[in-house]
Amino acid sequence: MPLTIIERCEAQGLRLTGQRRVIARVLEEAEDHPDVEALHARAAALDPNISIATVYRTVKLFEEAGILERHDFRQGRARYEDAERDHHDHLIDLSTGEVIEFVDPEIEALQERIAERLGYRLVGHRLELYALPRKAGR
Repeated sequence: MPLTIIERCEAQGLRLTGQRRVIARVLEEAEDHPDVEALHARAAALDPNISIATVYRTVKLFEEAGILERHDFRQGRARYEDAERDHHDHLIDLSTGEVIEFVDPEIEALQERIAERLGYRLVGHRLELYALPRKAGR
């Protein structure tokens, strides 16, 4: 079973205050890709003394430690997810900002073949598709 965000922080020797633990818990429970404002709202619901500055500092600390992955989905604000989640790609609905996670074996295989054809061994990648909903009948 993978380690929790708190367990990974502890394993790296990061100092975890009570507020950092709340933020880690909120991140652990997130099923979306929250930005700092959304994280602050969720954390403040559990501990009203958590400031937005604390959330910013904690997110930066977790990102620098490799615990969080930062995404910039062309929306003018960074969004975050657990860096240890299983691999997936993203489709971003530009009309709503919704981020849809997906895994496609054909895309994975194609990326491997492209790297190989160019003389490389693929060790990682990030795929983000930006899209608008189709109009009915199109």
